Amino acid sequence: MAKSQKKRDIPAGATAVATNRVARRDFDILDEIEFGIMLKGSEVKSLRESKVQLQDAYAVFFQRELWLVGLNISAYSHSGTAFAHDNDRRRKLLAHRHQLENWSSRVDREGLAIIPLALYFKDGRAKISMGLARGKKQHDRRQDIAKRDADLDARKAMSRANRADRLAKYS
Repeated sequence: MAKSQKKRDIPAGATAVATNRVARRDFDILDEIEFGIMLKGSEVKSLRESKVQLQDAYAVFFQRELWLVGLNISAYSHSGTAFAHDNDRRRKLLAHRHQLENWSSRVDREGLAIIPLALYFKDGRAKISMGLARGKKQHDRRQDIAKRDADLDARKAMSRANRADRLAKYS
């Protein structure tokens, strides 16, 4: 049986905050990197309450830096208005320079998108797993569904055959 998406996108020892469930359905993920993310204090507290939405987020390069756009982190429940953060502000992603340059060239050359896959805490620090992705067409999704159905049918047939063998063995 395949791993659930939550387990697949989050490394061992990390605490899950949010996953982007539609990312693997709508995109072919070509490469993945774990990034650090620059947050304010109230944003970290909101993340610990899992008040975040990854669905419409994406990353763009601006002046050789990678910025996360569209990540919605709701306000912390116990904060006043004085220390509240902007829910939809751009957030800088932190990675090694060679990783950023590699991805920047691939995005420019191949016309790829950078989308978030999962947001989690690892060793007390907020991390985000981003994927370098190519959008799927409708026929690609149909092929994925057909492949999944064929695999399911094969597993059922093997299970029936194993069951028949066991019954024949004990009869």
